[in-house]
Amino acid sequence: MDSTATDRFDTSRFEASRNRLASLAYRLLGSATDAEDAVQDAFLHWQSADRQQIKVPEAWLTKVVTNLCLDRLRSAQARRERAAGVWLPEPLLAGDPMLGPADTFEQRESVSLAMLTLMERLSPLERAVYLLREAFSYSHTEIAEILDVTESASQQHLHRARHRITATRRRGAEVDPASARAIVEEFLAAATSGRMERLVALLTDDAIAIADSNGAGLAKTLLQYDTPERVAAIARAGFKPTPAKRRLAGGPPAIHYALVNRTPALLFLLGDQVTGTVTFDVTDGKIATVRGIAAPARLVRLTETWRRHGPDFPLIAQW
Repeated sequence: MDSTATDRFDTSRFEASRNRLASLAYRLLGSATDAEDAVQDAFLHWQSADRQQIKVPEAWLTKVVTNLCLDRLRSAQARRERAAGVWLPEPLLAGDPMLGPADTFEQRESVSLAMLTLMERLSPLERAVYLLREAFSYSHTEIAEILDVTESASQQHLHRARHRITATRRRGAEVDPASARAIVEEFLAAATSGRMERLVALLTDDAIAIADSNGAGLAKTLLQYDTPERVAAIARAGFKPTPAKRRLAGGPPAIHYALVNRTPALLFLLGDQVTGTVTFDVTDGKIATVRGIAAPARLVRLTETWRRHGPDFPLIAQW
């Protein structure tokens, strides 16, 4: 082939791996924007490499993307942004290819906001080993090659990662989608009508709520509530509509049910613009964690996916 045809062929080989690479990068970084940047950087590496010497492009590209993500996780800026109490993952709507494989429980769990948040407790290497093994089924031999470590070190990193995650995860059985939706709809009805007792009854005894800075961008600290009564109170205060809230929101938003990071969620929309999302971790028929994300920068990709997939019927047409 001439050089132009070769470039087209090699570009096609990269594009065939793009979604898988983006899915890995998103799980490592918890940010769709950063994941896209890492994949684009990998493409530049691919273009400048002697591609005829690359025997297994998928393995080579996985190694490049993984190490680009590790560099980002180790950077001073990332450490500041991800300091305790500051960072929430970027939410993704169902149908986004960046969510990646969902064939196993481990793959589905690895992209949940709960797991992405938990993985902040891991070192960058522990995080990489855990994801490559649990979500992408790489062997320790392959992981050792990707990360330039020994197989023994890979096994040790995985053991430590599993131990740290197991010690802090709030894990229950996978929730039936219809049941999860019913619980979230009941929560919305109780919150908008101000029924405190019903709200508390829908929450686990150790329920928590976490929210960013009401859409003001990356907050210095997150808002956190750590008892069912406090979670119910903030839900009632936040969800019950008033003219003042509508003016502050720029109008009466519609509220839709959706799946965000494969967990039940509510989306607030003005027109076709997502202005906020509230996600729910449901376990044993009750809500264990509520996460509110309204920072505009974190909702750009979610809004784009919503527009492509088209709106469904809202739970509340005008809040």
